[in-house]
Amino acid sequence: MTFTVEQAINWLTKSNEKIQKNKDYLSELDQAIGDGDHGINMARGFDEVVKKLDGNDYEQVADVLKDAAMTLMSKVGGASGPLFGTAFLKISMAVKGEEAVTFGTFVKALEDAVAGVKQRGKAEEGEKTMIDVWSPMVERMKAADDFDASVIRDNAKSSMEATKDIVATKGRAAYLKERSKGHLDPGSVSSYYIFEALAESLEEGA
Repeated sequence: MTFTVEQAINWLTKSNEKIQKNKDYLSELDQAIGDGDHGINMARGFDEVVKKLDGNDYEQVADVLKDAAMTLMSKVGGASGPLFGTAFLKISMAVKGEEAVTFGTFVKALEDAVAGVKQRGKAEEGEKTMIDVWSPMVERMKAADDFDASVIRDNAKSSMEATKDIVATKGRAAYLKERSKGHLDPGSVSSYYIFEALAESLEEGA
């Protein structure tokens, strides 16, 4: 199974739908441990991504994801724009040249995305950030042989839920120290929606 241009566009469209639907919830999570604007910022950014993709004729997955990355970097406020933008930019660079992306290339692309986000955000696993969803996803997919929507969905959900028990040591939430425990990380919840959207785009394109 490969990952196509149509699936890439569907992935981003579905990500936008989920983030729009849960915009208020994401901001509520962020009010508890951050600036309170994560949902608004992500919703604005992904809305602009869909507008950017609409009507364009793409031949490569890389071009779809590069446009998404650049839009997120310029339209999402706060730390989320550069971080999510970097993730999609690294994926686009890794899949360049493939019209239909193979599973192995896609896993390598996600690995590059995690490395890019770590470098950009100066964060590691276990610090209550989006990396706590993205990094386990890479490890889980490395152990698989092909795209598996249910594995992607389940792994993203369990990783996202696990952030509740982590004490934040990065970002605004780090100021709360122990009080950050018991709250889900907003960036991890957004990441869950993005991977859930990926799973759905794989199911529909299979």
